[in-house]
Amino acid sequence: MKKMMLVGTTTAGKTTLVQALMGEELRYQKTQAMTYNKQFLDTPGEFIENRRFYSALMSSSVDYDAIAVLHDCSKRQNLIPPGFATMFNKEVIGIMTKVDSEKANREFSRKMLTAAKVSRIFEISSYTGEGMDELKAWLES
Repeated sequence: MKKMMLVGTTTAGKTTLVQALMGEELRYQKTQAMTYNKQFLDTPGEFIENRRFYSALMSSSVDYDAIAVLHDCSKRQNLIPPGFATMFNKEVIGIMTKVDSEKANREFSRKMLTAAKVSRIFEISSYTGEGMDELKAWLES
């Protein structure tokens, strides 16, 4: 199974996604520091929101097979720089989160993740399970 580092803004759903993938109870938990487990590295949202942390993201990515850039499609805001994925020497995927939200704008999220230069995009809801099977299959491939 692929080891993956998750990167995204504060409240993008990184921790919730890890909880869902690990079969844990979904509960909000603000990630204050990098959180490691056997398969995932959950990074604080501030690491993508502040360029001074980019070197920490690059050096931490070394031990992972892939990087996931998450975008909350319920927000019409983007803090992911164009071309962001190109700074990693790994496969970088995009994960559009909260697709079950009334405010979901998949087109906007897709545009932002495409501009970041991710290799492919998964559309998921950690709560309803939408898109999770496809993501899990990719992780197991």
